[in-house]
Amino acid sequence: MPERPDRNLAVEIVRVTEAAAMSAARWQGRGDKESGDQAAVDAMRQVLDTVTMDGTIVIGEGEKDRAPMLFNGERVGSGESPQVDLAVDPVDGTRLLAEGRPGSLAVLAAAPAGTLFDPGPCVYMEKLVVGREAADVVDLDRPLTENLDAVARALGRDVRDLTVVMLDRDRHEEAKAAVRRSGARLSLITDGDVAAAVLAAWDQRPQVDVLYGIGGTPEGVTAACAVKALDGQILGRLWARDDAESARAREAGYDLSAQLTVDDLVRGDESFFACTGITPGQLLRGVTFDGGGAVTDSLVMRARSGTVRSIRARHRLSKLREYASIAY
Repeated sequence: MPERPDRNLAVEIVRVTEAAAMSAARWQGRGDKESGDQAAVDAMRQVLDTVTMDGTIVIGEGEKDRAPMLFNGERVGSGESPQVDLAVDPVDGTRLLAEGRPGSLAVLAAAPAGTLFDPGPCVYMEKLVVGREAADVVDLDRPLTENLDAVARALGRDVRDLTVVMLDRDRHEEAKAAVRRSGARLSLITDGDVAAAVLAAWDQRPQVDVLYGIGGTPEGVTAACAVKALDGQILGRLWARDDAESARAREAGYDLSAQLTVDDLVRGDESFFACTGITPGQLLRGVTFDGGGAVTDSLVMRARSGTVRSIRARHRLSKLREYASIAY
């Protein structure tokens, strides 16, 4: 049996996302994706090592966009119990950060060792995310229009009242057309589908009802930890970019036709999620700087209790610089 953490790690790992967000925010709008991501990675790695845990990065970022990364298999934390798997996204929305656009986040999720889904060679997956009231009515094997009708019925609303968020990609032209045929409203985003997934799953934030589309598998597994804490549903299906990737996945034992649920992506109920806004967006305010330091806006979630905390913190950067080497 996986070892169960006996404390709310989300409350501790939010320090990690705060540090990453403050470091990355210095690169807002400067047109340099790699430097912003590197700043977040460096800050995240340094603060991770102060957390009392024996952590292993199992969902890292960087392969698909050649960005700096916390690599898969990297050991972090103090080395003491509990043993946990970590899914990291130092900057969800690197282009948003580089261009000074809304919605970039620093994100970290944790779960007992062995409980997070390993996507193997598959960098992308088809995803459908809904909130608690529609969690049992969606199915990736049904047409998107039928799923939207089912969600509308579950919410007691007209399908025209639904808002569907989707990454604006050429691969989604058919899906965009399906949403428009259904009569639902469509909200297109350039990047940042972790924040969109949280919004879709969280009934306290009614801006988004459904997330659909093909996006990053690391982001999908990471978001699943938040979706589970919110009692929502995320359905996923691995999506190979080409025949070579498909062959590698099949050789590794993956069924590319299988539909994965939130319980496949993160097993058990002892998972944690933390995120901090870098640039301001629908989910969180971004980092602001003034003469006294910086202010951050974060969310922390624990699946076991279903607790969601909003944390607004003021950081005295002059004091932090006295003992931390992070470039705030």
